Amino acid sequence: MSAPTLMKDPAVGDRRPRDRAPHPRGGGFGKALRRNLTAHGFLIGAVLCFAFFSWYPIVREFLLAFQKTEDGRVSWVGWDNFTTVWNDPAFGQAWRNTLWFTVLALLLGFVVPFLTALVINEFRHGQGYLRLLVYLPVMLPPTASVLLFKYLYDPGYGMFNEVLGVFGVPARQWLQDPDTAMLSVVVASTWMNMGGATLIYLAALQGVPGELYEAAELDGAGLLRKVWHVTVPQTRLILLLMLLMQIIATMQVFIEPFLLTGGAGPEGSTTTVVYLIYQYAFNFNDYGAAAALGLLLLVLLAGFSAVYTKLNRADQD
Repeated sequence: MSAPTLMKDPAVGDRRPRDRAPHPRGGGFGKALRRNLTAHGFLIGAVLCFAFFSWYPIVREFLLAFQKTEDGRVSWVGWDNFTTVWNDPAFGQAWRNTLWFTVLALLLGFVVPFLTALVINEFRHGQGYLRLLVYLPVMLPPTASVLLFKYLYDPGYGMFNEVLGVFGVPARQWLQDPDTAMLSVVVASTWMNMGGATLIYLAALQGVPGELYEAAELDGAGLLRKVWHVTVPQTRLILLLMLLMQIIATMQVFIEPFLLTGGAGPEGSTTTVVYLIYQYAFNFNDYGAAAALGLLLLVLLAGFSAVYTKLNRADQD
């Protein structure tokens, strides 16, 4: 007679203990640690690069503004560098030219890209080609763009004077005349930089609901009223942000007047604050005065940005 066998009840299941593979201790923790170390490694690298190329120059400029370097020896001079800059006859002229350039750049470089975006937004076909055409000047090297305009402004064979000659208007000395030199610089700068702003405005316009325009048309609103009562309010935040960026950028203009008019221009009409900083540093070898003037510009732009941020926050509240 065979020995009885133990039958496994399918309802109960096999309750015999089974050998389980031990979990490696610290496996999940090790993976998380390695993942975090990698992420923090990239973060630390970015912070170090930003600190070296952004924070360190700011701190160094602040220190240089109160120092004097002569024959490799550094000495603290307090506010002497600021006094030197303040008493420079070109100081007031540089600030007036910079503010005048900012005003002209806002009238052209702020308004023209927005109007261009409005026109492109009305096209139902070919917007991609139009965006490429508008953004093409931004892709060109700044030096090449400025030299192109210098050729167009040439009083002898420049295209602008050729166009004026067709209508019987006498040729102008665009870059040699103090009355037109700054305007010529602004036109060149607007053409060079309007592509990026136009694409940003165009993206904002395409986010405006079409129902608002339809409701405005039912109320009998024309094109100008739709732009003023629908487009501008719906894109107000983008317009204000671009206004701030435009002011900060134009207050630091350097490349256009430096290449078009040699920096100072006729009778100093295109001397800007940044060009005066360049003169102090590289022509006069007075790095303390250059740092002092740069610090004044930094404080002005930082103060303007703080006031803008406070007003914008109060408006949103």
